[in-house]
Amino acid sequence: MNEINLQLYQSEHFESLNQFELPEDQEQYTALPIHSLEITHERHPIVILNNNGPVGFFVLHSSDRVKEYSDNRKAMLLTALSINHSHQRKGFAKKGMEQIKDFVTETFPSCNEIVLAVNKRNIAAQKLYEKVGYNDTGRRKMGRIGEQLIFSFPVTR
Repeated sequence: MNEINLQLYQSEHFESLNQFELPEDQEQYTALPIHSLEITHERHPIVILNNNGPVGFFVLHSSDRVKEYSDNRKAMLLTALSINHSHQRKGFAKKGMEQIKDFVTETFPSCNEIVLAVNKRNIAAQKLYEKVGYNDTGRRKMGRIGEQLIFSFPVTR
């Protein structure tokens, strides 16, 4: 039985996250966890755990970067979502994203919205985010490899 939960990054996760691999076609859209582990008071690496073993990763930002995606001062920006290649197609990304509302409510109580940018060509990611309740805001931004769609997820209590 898979028990999926979210947890703030801790040093004990380093070795597993360092082993993450992504297919080349996915690497263009995200960053490997090892490149996104910097922790600050505005940058919060999160690990998706399956039975306490890291299978996925993303970062929540509360920095000024959020202003590029939302006018909401209580919004957080989600970046660098990835699932280790050996664990893909098992529903871990979906299950992790389904838990984000409760996790954010508990861990970041002042946050009431999560925003993210997804590449226009990354249809799989767009479908995932839509399945778990994100909405395309209609806003667009140019990213390093093309047009980005801005999605929003309300975190209501």
